[in-house]
Amino acid sequence: MLFHMPARLYFGSGEINHLSVIIDEYLKAKNPVLVTDKGIVHSGLLEKVLPQLPGIKIVDEIEANPKSDTINKIAREMHRHPPDLVIGLGGGSPLDAGKALALLGTNNGNIEDYEGKEKYKKDPLPFLAIPTTCGTGSEVTWVSVITDVNRKFKMSIKGPKLYPAVSIIDPDLIKTLPQSIIASTGLDALTHAVEAYLSKPATFITDHHAVKAVQLILGAIEGAYEDIKTHHTDRENLMFGSTIAGFAFGNSDVTAVHCISESIGALYDIPHGVANSIFLPHVLSYNLPACFEKMATLARQVGIKHADDRAAAGELIQLIKALSNRLGIPVFKDLKIGKDQFEKIAGMSFENNSTPSNPRKLQKEDYLEILENAYE
Repeated sequence: MLFHMPARLYFGSGEINHLSVIIDEYLKAKNPVLVTDKGIVHSGLLEKVLPQLPGIKIVDEIEANPKSDTINKIAREMHRHPPDLVIGLGGGSPLDAGKALALLGTNNGNIEDYEGKEKYKKDPLPFLAIPTTCGTGSEVTWVSVITDVNRKFKMSIKGPKLYPAVSIIDPDLIKTLPQSIIASTGLDALTHAVEAYLSKPATFITDHHAVKAVQLILGAIEGAYEDIKTHHTDRENLMFGSTIAGFAFGNSDVTAVHCISESIGALYDIPHGVANSIFLPHVLSYNLPACFEKMATLARQVGIKHADDRAAAGELIQLIKALSNRLGIPVFKDLKIGKDQFEKIAGMSFENNSTPSNPRKLQKEDYLEILENAYE
């Protein structure tokens, strides 16, 4: 049984204030670059870090689903003045982009050349992750997900050297998140935990982290949604739940929810957390016959008392559906994706390298069934 999590973590309110010390004394970097997006720039969060990073070069071109041509362009520019550290500040997109740029900082070619596991020849640059949403998990995983613009396909670029060297997880950085982002990223983290628990590669260790993450997220998300600024404990528990959900799925895998959401994100630029939130209960319903005993065990860990395993598992699915509704998560139809696109989505989902990890065997036709059920 293997569990690997080499990132050095700083967790807690106010930890962002130690950024310059961490860079100077632990990472010993002299020429870092900061990777983020326009939303972070406009939110004012940069003002929490820039006083500690005088003169740092800022790259703020990252899209909601980072694209290969953007990554390749930035990497070529970086080669003119090579950094010795990449800092990612933001949600999953800047963190994934930062990992990809750290890889290209020491390796030639385009990011498409590195799809798959350990395709890099040289160790990537050190990467420092600073998440500003409560859902990515990228701050504690070895994966960078980048959209190949030519194939309209989300690539997984993996390798143990892609783990962040350091992650600063400061719950105060999510104080100003709008409710819609709390909902979608919080349920994204819930998806990570639930899928990690039910996936075929799950282990005793990943199960332990996944269950705790589910408990923390379900216990905190509505309080954070109601008033994230003043509900300090909910804010901290939501962020902690997201992080340990990353421990879990980073060492097991995700399942069909991510296979669908990554396809939809690549094809239609739908935010990843929104897609995961929409499809989680529908994939759970499909998977129920294959894993209702384990799903029932999880249900009882969050307070569902039904003695019958199938009934307890069904109640868990209904709990997640009702929570999504209360948090204003859209339904599949709201995405305005025509049914004529389902064949393409199902085909791409089936090709995703996490399909084999789903607890119930999946063919393209099964993905079509899930899409149809979600749409109706």
